[in-house]
Amino acid sequence: MRLSEKERKKKCRFSDLILSKQRLHCSAVLLFIFSFCVNKHLEDSHSTTRGKKSVINGVKSNIQTPKYVVNFLETSQNYCVCLVDIVNSTKISAYLTQQKLSKYYEIFLNSMAQIVESFGGFVIKNIGDSLLYYFPDSSDASKDYDFRNCLECGLKMIEEHDNINEILKKQRLPSLDYRISADYGEVSIMETNNSSSIDVFGTPVNICTKINHIADKNAIVIGSDLFQTVKKITDYQYDMIDSCSIGMKYMYPVYSVNRKF
Repeated sequence: MRLSEKERKKKCRFSDLILSKQRLHCSAVLLFIFSFCVNKHLEDSHSTTRGKKSVINGVKSNIQTPKYVVNFLETSQNYCVCLVDIVNSTKISAYLTQQKLSKYYEIFLNSMAQIVESFGGFVIKNIGDSLLYYFPDSSDASKDYDFRNCLECGLKMIEEHDNINEILKKQRLPSLDYRISADYGEVSIMETNNSSSIDVFGTPVNICTKINHIADKNAIVIGSDLFQTVKKITDYQYDMIDSCSIGMKYMYPVYSVNRKF
């Protein structure tokens, strides 16, 4: 039975409609498969990649994560870490107004930071009236890094003591004394999602805090690990003045450092 022209056109339009629906269905299936593969890849990337971007971007895209998230870099390295701390700052701050106290710390911390940077150091943070810093180029003792920079930085701070007190005097602020401690060892670097600054964690940081009070006023002390690294530099006088417990079976030696005259 032959179809009329009108019936043939109607049947063709129906066939085209069926074919279009089939193509649309296939496209939707392919799009779903593609989206699934992409999402799976991203999930795998976030689960296997360590670093600031993977952690921080995850925080930004997930409203359920805390606003403060830390991320430790995958590798740790050996660095020279140092701490400079004001002596008896609690007593001094007790009779200063907040404005004067702010100026007092400002002069001290800025003076110390300027010296640190002049010797290639990097200020990590201030902890109240103290300044924590390290030397990025000291990451490998086997290289040609000159560890005099670490020692000279501390000695320069001591030599600037009178000049800093003169500045304080002009501002009608009390004089100050400070101690410097340093050590060398493995350190991990940490970043956070709400700051571009870094922080460091490791035994050298803890030892610097622990041995700082052993130093005389306006003097520098170093831990045994740093001493073993710099003792070949003969420009300085090293004297073992004390030792401290760091949770091991033996006591950890502490050395003073002075220029040889």
